[in-house]
Amino acid sequence: MSIDKFQTITSTAVPLPIENVDTDQIIPARFLKATTREGFGENLFRDWRFDKSNKTKADFVLNQDKYSGTILLAGKNFGSGSSREHAAWAIHDYGFKVVVSSFFADIFKNNALNNGLLPVQVSEAFLASLFAAIEADNTTEIIVDLESQVITLSSTGTSESFDINPYKKECLLNGYDDIDFLLNLKDEIAQFESDRA
Repeated sequence: MSIDKFQTITSTAVPLPIENVDTDQIIPARFLKATTREGFGENLFRDWRFDKSNKTKADFVLNQDKYSGTILLAGKNFGSGSSREHAAWAIHDYGFKVVVSSFFADIFKNNALNNGLLPVQVSEAFLASLFAAIEADNTTEIIVDLESQVITLSSTGTSESFDINPYKKECLLNGYDDIDFLLNLKDEIAQFESDRA
């Protein structure tokens, strides 16, 4: 599965200041029947977005028109619980390109990176400043520069660097999945084999 090339993203953000969000809350198990990545976004945070009669809950952030954007701000320890890759599929399919938190579960972080979704881990203090800025002004934009590995709050210019596996960074920047990455190296692999022969 090829993914979109990751460009620098400048976007407003959707704030979800809830800690310990697990993968069953992100995409409930009853929606894991499909085997392709499409369509999971409609059930993202399903039990938080809808009541038992399938009516939207007005107080949930994804149902509030004032919040939009391709960046999801999340509380500490995001993506814990089961290893379901569907959680990353659902977030990406909904339209998010970046999730920002002060801590990610390792399996979720890897699943996100494998599916074109960038998990940006920042300090708790910087995350708090992002939440505060969005709460004060929902039109505030956040800039995520993957090439330089810097996230910036546009209203103040304050920024923080973030870490990413170099291999995954290259894949995101070029729109590669693991197969694409290897295919991109086929000439070098052929040359290596030729030199050995």
